[in-house]
Amino acid sequence: MKRKEPSQKYNYAMLLDDNELDNFINQKTIEATNFANKIYINTSSKSALEFLNNLETSSSAEFDIFPEIIFIDINMPMIDGFQFIENLERTFPKRIKQIKIVILTSSLSINDKEKAAKISTDILFVNKPLTQEILNQI
Repeated sequence: MKRKEPSQKYNYAMLLDDNELDNFINQKTIEATNFANKIYINTSSKSALEFLNNLETSSSAEFDIFPEIIFIDINMPMIDGFQFIENLERTFPKRIKQIKIVILTSSLSINDKEKAAKISTDILFVNKPLTQEILNQI
């Protein structure tokens, strides 16, 4: 008898955090909960934007591999999470409407939460660590 694999909520997810340990823990949480089929991991905003550009050119109507959800840390060197979101909006204006953006941060600043809401009311702002309970709410 063939065992049926559990279905995932998302086909493609992306983790963007300069902390490799956080990425590892978040990846394991996503895998353990069958939240996403494939997880792209990036440790810098610049490399994530380059990666997404490559995915955009590789995707087609019948084979779309672009992430449907992106978990973004705010505090990163060079290009922070907010700047990454602004670049994402500029570079992928059609895609941005289809992507669920989750700011996953250790920041407790109300200013950061307000800044995220100003960018878009659709942005989900959650504090680390990523848990099954958080994933169930997304």
